[in-house]
Amino acid sequence: MPSPRLVLVTASSIDEARRIAQAVLEARLAACVNLVPGLESHYRWQGRLETSTEVLLLIKSSAENFPQLRDLVARQHSYECPEIVALEPREIAPAYRAWWEENLGPG
Repeated sequence: MPSPRLVLVTASSIDEARRIAQAVLEARLAACVNLVPGLESHYRWQGRLETSTEVLLLIKSSAENFPQLRDLVARQHSYECPEIVALEPREIAPAYRAWWEENLGPG
């Protein structure tokens, strides 16, 4: 049984986010990818405070798929240091979890 992970990735544009989402889904590394446009990010980069508009990807994956997912996102991404953060959900509705697991490729 896979160990669900919600992977957060930010992208520079909706086109980049769509390209990453398609690659992840085609590789069967996730059951679903949500794109949340209009994210305003504030961060420190190379010693300076920066602000940018980004798109957040919410990727429904698994711990078993994370290494491949991480590497695929890094290859597809335009950022030198992309955000790729996996969170372990504490609780998932049983029916949704069954769908999530059914739609993941093997880890």
